[in-house]
Amino acid sequence: MTEKIRIATKKDAAAILAIYMPYVKETAITFEYEVPTLADFEKRIEQTLARYPYLVAEKEDSTLTGYAYAGAYKGRPAYDWSCEVTIYVAKDAKSRGLGTRLYQALEVELQKQNVVQLLACITAGNGASIKFHEKLGYRQVGIFPKLGYKFAQWYDILWLQKTLQEVSSEPDNFIPYPKIKDLP
Repeated sequence: MTEKIRIATKKDAAAILAIYMPYVKETAITFEYEVPTLADFEKRIEQTLARYPYLVAEKEDSTLTGYAYAGAYKGRPAYDWSCEVTIYVAKDAKSRGLGTRLYQALEVELQKQNVVQLLACITAGNGASIKFHEKLGYRQVGIFPKLGYKFAQWYDILWLQKTLQEVSSEPDNFIPYPKIKDLP
């Protein structure tokens, strides 16, 4: 079954949180120690959509199987053409091409916004995520040794980067997501 990819809404927060929860509790893929509340996730979706895309993958029965979104790399205007991308796929939906489809859909939306550079922050040792990003054209550009601490262990952080579209001396203006999409 192929999932439909669509824009997330606040109503998706509980399903998105259910996908995210095991990553918080069981892995160092995210450095959150506590699972966020439903209200926190609703707010995160709203805040993201004020400027960037937040996409979900939905099966025919309305079950969400993954999500991807973009966020500011830094909050200064000179970074408008660069953003950080994030993806999470439900454990039972991995290795079916869903992550690739989500990221490809996210990239289409980011191109409409005139985003040029994509950045992914990955915990070292997460070989599957590194390979996934490299397959999609990301390359490692930085490592921060022992930057995150979780589960009584220090972790290195890797930054991967992908150039989404040609770098020009005068880029087109960044367009906030609500100006290119009618959001629900």
